[in-house]
Amino acid sequence: MSNSSSITQFLLLPFTDTRELQLLHFWLFLGIYLAALLGNGLIITTIARDQHLHTPMYFFLLNLALLDMGSVSTILPKSMANSLWDTRVISYAGCATQLFLFVFLASAEYFLLTIMLYDCYVAICKPLHYGTLLGSRACVHMAAAAWATGFLNALLHTANTFSLPLCKGNALGQFFCEIPHILKLSCSHSYLRELGVIVFSLLVLFGCFTFILFSYVQILRAVLRIPSEQGRHKAFSTCLPHLAVVSLFVSTAMFAKLKPPSISSPSLDLVVSVLYSVVPPAVNPLIYSMRNQELKGLVWKLVTGHFQ
Repeated sequence: MSNSSSITQFLLLPFTDTRELQLLHFWLFLGIYLAALLGNGLIITTIARDQHLHTPMYFFLLNLALLDMGSVSTILPKSMANSLWDTRVISYAGCATQLFLFVFLASAEYFLLTIMLYDCYVAICKPLHYGTLLGSRACVHMAAAAWATGFLNALLHTANTFSLPLCKGNALGQFFCEIPHILKLSCSHSYLRELGVIVFSLLVLFGCFTFILFSYVQILRAVLRIPSEQGRHKAFSTCLPHLAVVSLFVSTAMFAKLKPPSISSPSLDLVVSVLYSVVPPAVNPLIYSMRNQELKGLVWKLVTGHFQ
């Protein structure tokens, strides 16, 4: 039996063994990757360059775009390289690095989305206190807290996961390094410590999810009390992009982790994992820019070379 000290590489789950389909997968992921980089890069550049967008909402959106760029860059390049060169291999150190970065960026994004909802909540439910509760210093502190919490969460999980003895080979049932699939390779009962850390993290994430639900209930009640239809439409437009992003992020991840074993299959697992790990970073810029006319106009000016 082997253990983690003798493992120098892992084998990732391939999308297909057919060479033509491997190349199709490469080009498909390349298109998604370039779209994610372009969309998030345009949002970052637009917000950074235009003084009118130096507000809490756009500051948090800039941080979200940075996290999305990092997240998609953690997973897709290795997957594309494996398909292009017809290999499944990822080194032990590369797997640990990929797992750390993915958990770090995904955790920080979830915490940031919670903070962005707080921004919506204060803007709609407590508009008179908006400047006090969301000053520039407070925004920086909240964004830094999201990044730092994600970093510490990833550090804890990575250290725990890769300190476990691995006795069941080195083949992972996923196209990137993910904690549950590494735990399946660990010796009997040796993974209980990491499971305890996972349960603690899930409780924290559930707390954020509860806050999100509560905040949306309060926002909906406040919006319905707005007398004018134009005012209600403006309020809904402020929160709809966030609701769409959160719904995509949470629903796909929850389905991937909670789907019944009876419907589980390698092909379905691959599709679902792409939905929660790859699709959100690519479509988030589109969701926010399509619902925000000001941002869409400024991005268009940047693209066409007429940015003032």
